[in-house]
Amino acid sequence: MCKVTSIVGARPQFVKLAPMCRALAGHDHKIIHTGQHYDDSLSASFFRDLNIPEPCVNLCVGSGPHGWQTGQMLAGIEACLEQDRPDVVIVYGDTNSTLAGALAASKLNIPVAHVEAGLRSFRSDMPEEINRIVADRVSSILFCPTPSAAAQLEAEGFKRGSIFMLGDVMKDAFLQNTPGMPENLSFNLPDKYAVVTIHRAENADNPARLREILDAMASLQSTIPIIFPVHPRTAKLLPPQIGDIQIIEPLPYLDMLRLVSTASVVLTDSGGLQKESYLAHVPCIVLRDETEHTELVRDGWSILAGADRGKIIQATEHMLYAPRSPYDESLYGDGHAAEKIVAECLDRVAWLNR
Repeated sequence: MCKVTSIVGARPQFVKLAPMCRALAGHDHKIIHTGQHYDDSLSASFFRDLNIPEPCVNLCVGSGPHGWQTGQMLAGIEACLEQDRPDVVIVYGDTNSTLAGALAASKLNIPVAHVEAGLRSFRSDMPEEINRIVADRVSSILFCPTPSAAAQLEAEGFKRGSIFMLGDVMKDAFLQNTPGMPENLSFNLPDKYAVVTIHRAENADNPARLREILDAMASLQSTIPIIFPVHPRTAKLLPPQIGDIQIIEPLPYLDMLRLVSTASVVLTDSGGLQKESYLAHVPCIVLRDETEHTELVRDGWSILAGADRGKIIQATEHMLYAPRSPYDESLYGDGHAAEKIVAECLDRVAWLNR
């Protein structure tokens, strides 16, 4: 039987992992949790709500500078892999956990499969960009969520035989879990409202950018009520007063799906939430100067507004009142990406072991 190890550590990876666990049911599948995210609302609640099996180990690395955090993960993952020697290691997305997992496995000559390969922001100063580029380079099997991601890898010289476009597991997760959304949340929702999330260092750690975004939110509050689930790292950086914006704790995954699915518009710097908004047929304002999900901007479902107060207000008002763009049901696949990815992984491992 093929031995598979998934390496995860942060909220977006738990979402991607959930449909993969379903597809790997009955196989020898182990999970290594690096502990990059350790707050209950960003970690343990996802395992509970998404029925993800308990990890075989939690490295409990926690937060810290990028080099230190990645180094701690690398040492811990390497020890686990040396002991278990899986046939293939699966990494997800673009976090430090992804980078550490891919490096540890590749140095042990264990094939690496990268789920969500080929995405690029073309900003080398972003830690996520470094992580995804290096992870792609050391991976043997590259699973791209979109044609543009696959094309990017071909343009970078990757062999076509290592590139597979089988859909996006985030769509799988969305379709599998929306039936389980709660009908009501622990607080009342207005008839129309906007959801805002901010967590990336480029915004949260930059006082000028954060102030611009918060000023835009304060101005928009007179147009539409705003609900702001605050990431723990962002909460520490908020000024004492930010107007009448409704600030709440981070929500578990199913509650967040409910909040987003009935919103009028989403404003976010999260890559995953851009896609979840689209899957919920909700337009999105991207609080960044670029996005890896260019297909959503191309198709009119997202607008890049950066951290410019005027652009954020203008883009939000446009999305609130403009007719919705046509929705492409085939974008991100048919909802069975995880099954196809698992089948391809097992076939590739069998081929490598011949």
